[in-house]
Amino acid sequence: MIRWFPTSLLLFSLLLPANLSHAQGLDAQKKQLDASIQRAIQFLANSQQPSGAWSFNSYGESTAATSLSIMAFMAAGYVPEEGPYGDQINKGIDWVLAHQADNGLVVHHKSHGPMYSHGISTLMLAEVAGMLKGEREKKCREVLERAVKLIVSAQNVNKDKRNAGGWRYTQTSTDSDLSVTGWQLLALRAAKNIGCDISKDHIDKAVAYVRNCRGRNNVGFAYQPGGAPSATRTGTGILALEICGQHHTRDALEASDYLLQKPLHPDEFYYFYGAYYCSVGMFQMGGQYWQKTRDAIVPQLLETQKHDGSWLATKGSEKQAGKVYATSLAVLALAVEYQYLPIYQR
Repeated sequence: MIRWFPTSLLLFSLLLPANLSHAQGLDAQKKQLDASIQRAIQFLANSQQPSGAWSFNSYGESTAATSLSIMAFMAAGYVPEEGPYGDQINKGIDWVLAHQADNGLVVHHKSHGPMYSHGISTLMLAEVAGMLKGEREKKCREVLERAVKLIVSAQNVNKDKRNAGGWRYTQTSTDSDLSVTGWQLLALRAAKNIGCDISKDHIDKAVAYVRNCRGRNNVGFAYQPGGAPSATRTGTGILALEICGQHHTRDALEASDYLLQKPLHPDEFYYFYGAYYCSVGMFQMGGQYWQKTRDAIVPQLLETQKHDGSWLATKGSEKQAGKVYATSLAVLALAVEYQYLPIYQR
């Protein structure tokens, strides 16, 4: 006892500064993260169009841009109908609600891939429906129900075994890809969480398609079955499995191990898309998977934020989409630990 106590005291005294320094470092990073998110939210608030919409540079006013921006506000802790941005969020929601086509598609300008906008917009409506009141809530749930029916109808299009269970660019596509499928699956899961009638069979078929998108040699996840894996698609696959109850399955664990070995890098195409999916997916995985992903992606985003609070991609179609696109996805990635959005909750 006499010899043990001084040794233990010495070890404690040696460890304390390191532990204290680590805690101070985490606290400083959290303050920087909080400030970064608030600057980004202010940028998004200043970027709203008079109509209530938000725009992607290459596409103009968009239900996807508007829905991503609304979800960014919500992820940062702001809600419709109250608070400093309540009116702006309401205007954005009303604009999206006014842009549902007769067939249920929630889209403004029809591009080659309207199911992207539709899936993102349906996810937003499912996330926000429970926060609305009165006629706005009633309208939101009506639009949401029709949007969900379109997603289910698009999944039921006759497809071969390779593409069965997934979605692609249009509601009549006979092939599928993991990117479009990820948004539809998030939308269905969120809608089911608030009481929409969605058969378990539709979720199961989608999960089967996601699993079929394992990369070559069953490494990570690919854009389509048999393709080469990437960090962005792997994050998409992990999140899809996790939110559908496939928690810590072999597929999810092996994909997460791959993502730790080959993490998302800022020079990659679709970096902001990947930052969103990798952050939310690995947060769902928890433990070292989330810790190591957070320690990589958070500093990357903090270092690349621009003076006006925005982000801008440097490559390809992400760069063409502009600042609202990159900024909303960056906020959704950075704010995952806040857990304000229902889809973030474990």
